[in-house]
Amino acid sequence: MIDFSLSKSQLELVAKYKDFAERVIKPVREKYDISGEFPWEVIKKAYDEGLMNSQIAKEYGGEGLDIFDAALGTEEFGAVCAGIGISLDATMLALTPWVISANPDQLKRFMGRLNEEKGAAAYCLTEPNAGSDVANIKSNAIKKGDKYILNGHKRFITNAEAATYLTVFAQADPERGARSLSCFVVPADLPGVEILPRLDKMGQRGSVQNEIKFHDVEVPVENLLGREGEGFLIGMKTFDRTRTGIAALSVGIARAALETSLNWAKNRIQFGAPVTANQGVSFMLAEMATKVELARLMTWKAAWYYEQGLKNPGTYSAMAKYYASDVAMQVTTDAVQVMGGDGYTRSFGVEKMMRDAKLCQIYEGTNQVQRLVISKGILK
Repeated sequence: MIDFSLSKSQLELVAKYKDFAERVIKPVREKYDISGEFPWEVIKKAYDEGLMNSQIAKEYGGEGLDIFDAALGTEEFGAVCAGIGISLDATMLALTPWVISANPDQLKRFMGRLNEEKGAAAYCLTEPNAGSDVANIKSNAIKKGDKYILNGHKRFITNAEAATYLTVFAQADPERGARSLSCFVVPADLPGVEILPRLDKMGQRGSVQNEIKFHDVEVPVENLLGREGEGFLIGMKTFDRTRTGIAALSVGIARAALETSLNWAKNRIQFGAPVTANQGVSFMLAEMATKVELARLMTWKAAWYYEQGLKNPGTYSAMAKYYASDVAMQVTTDAVQVMGGDGYTRSFGVEKMMRDAKLCQIYEGTNQVQRLVISKGILK
């Protein structure tokens, strides 16, 4: 029989993440939503309390969580502040290619510095003319002796200005194009790495995104992950894992919006009765609650499917990502509507949740691209 209950250790993990989110993130979320700055104070505390780099093995300084358990923690971050949650989780996005392809010596070297500095990392895939179209990446890293000479332009890079390391995708042989796409670990302080000013965004303002330009950056040969030409496969395997995290973040946003609007509606008196006495409102809340539960179940299944080593896990992570993020947008919009004028103000936080939810439908592949991934998966 299928069992949807969490184990004792999982319940303790959820409690740990929830406590951190309420105690550390919640008091500063409005500050970072206004300033748009990188939340270094939260990152440092997350390192101190063992909440960074969740899927890196313990021997290298991580938590050693599987995708399912990591998703449980990410939901708690999303329920308090998706922007700061992404600042925490985006480092794990950048480290996922390390999990997939780095050798022990590389992990020891890279993670040693990252843990010592309590630093962040950035995943550098998107370019001005290549986002979902990974095969159109034009950045190149040409091997010369014991170095690769990296040139290119990346855009919408989360954590860029704060990063110790950049995980960069670039062609190793422009004549072979996408077939030569490779993955490199680039220290952000190397000469020739230019971080442009951060982008000003509508939502998830507790995380930072920048453009990066690479000008003849000399990357040591030993910083290549896997082999030349494996970059496309590494990138796709990365998304198979991390899209479940975006789904979990979306569930957290939707859950918080539901809880906030439900509590407000039960206590708001109109025409001598709580707003929930109005059938139109109560039905909206019922639909919101159902969508949150369905999104969580889809997220859990995607994580479980990957951990079981079943074929084509990307189909399920794409399903979870697009459905949960669509739900987050729908539920946060409805939460604002249920709460009326109060929902539209900053006082209750649901307008922030609505702004934050929108980006979940866009990054790590737009939801239209997720449908393309799913259709290819089911037609195989």
